[in-house]
Amino acid sequence: MEQAGPAVSAAVGAYGAGVLTRTQDAAADATVGPGRRILQAVWGRRDEAGRTELERAVNEAAEEPEDPDTAAALRQLLKRALRDDPALREELTALFPAPAPGVTSITAVGPRSIAAQHIGTAITGDGHTPRP
Repeated sequence: MEQAGPAVSAAVGAYGAGVLTRTQDAAADATVGPGRRILQAVWGRRDEAGRTELERAVNEAAEEPEDPDTAAALRQLLKRALRDDPALREELTALFPAPAPGVTSITAVGPRSIAAQHIGTAITGDGHTPRP
């Protein structure tokens, strides 16, 4: 879930609940695509009640992208799905191969996001003046 979280958030942010049924989109970037595939894989293995629960969690996360509780609820739902379905876990693990030893992966998702391992000052807003 650590590696999948940013991808799922990006897909939900880009497509909202439509991510569950959306087909491949040529404009989807490398971050949105894996998140869409994760959500669709979980969606495809759920019964009607499970699909309703997933759709509600995705809608809430899309409507309130800055609310950590909605993101946490979606992550918990996905964690349960992975815990309860070893075949799904294996399928999704293949989407995120383990990083090579000594390699650090940093992902930024969302408007004005910054991805950096080491950083001094970073300003992403308008009208700010860096301090000396």
